[in-house]
Amino acid sequence: MTQAAGLDKRGAVFVLTLGDDENRFHPDRLRAINAALDEVEAADGPRAVVTTGVGKFYSNGLDLDFMAAHPDAAEANLAEVHALFARVLAFPAPIVAAVQGHAFAAGAMLALAHDQIVMRADRGYFCLPEVDLGIPFTSGMNALIRARLPIATAHEAMTTARRYGGTDACAAGIAAAAAGEAELLDTAVARAEALAAKAGAVFGTIKARLYAEVIAELRVS
Repeated sequence: MTQAAGLDKRGAVFVLTLGDDENRFHPDRLRAINAALDEVEAADGPRAVVTTGVGKFYSNGLDLDFMAAHPDAAEANLAEVHALFARVLAFPAPIVAAVQGHAFAAGAMLALAHDQIVMRADRGYFCLPEVDLGIPFTSGMNALIRARLPIATAHEAMTTARRYGGTDACAAGIAAAAAGEAELLDTAVARAEALAAKAGAVFGTIKARLYAEVIAELRVS
């Protein structure tokens, strides 16, 4: 399994590449993502984060193969995914998802936990396919989606498994912007850079209080 590729720095913006495969949430990948976020939190001065993938996938969500093969570790892995959502929701620096490919299921939920989503306009989908997979949303996932999407969009996305392209995602209130492949990362970095001076304890506290109920659900579900 490809691990998270670590951090690159562009001005005040740390670019965190989730990986170059389906970027599913396996314990090793979760540790690598959290280590990268630790590095950003420890940095001084203005700072922000952009997360992205390589190629076809931003993230395809939970590593269901790992969880099926290791049932004794499945619950803990899901708890760590919930914890990552909560951490990103309250992250004390601006954090933007540059969704260059498919963001499905828990991968889409990770993107929703960011301050903003920038999607590729011509390729890749945002999708919550749980209804078709026969997998109910956890209470924490449900709370996250409801908090970050207009309720009509949440209803449609959760009950129909609609696949939203970048332009449709902007119209539905999922994404803040859409851009072509060549401009996607630059667009996300520019949006993050514009907010980098706001990073710090106050920024994190505002978000933690704004999403306190969601974070509480993620910690118990």
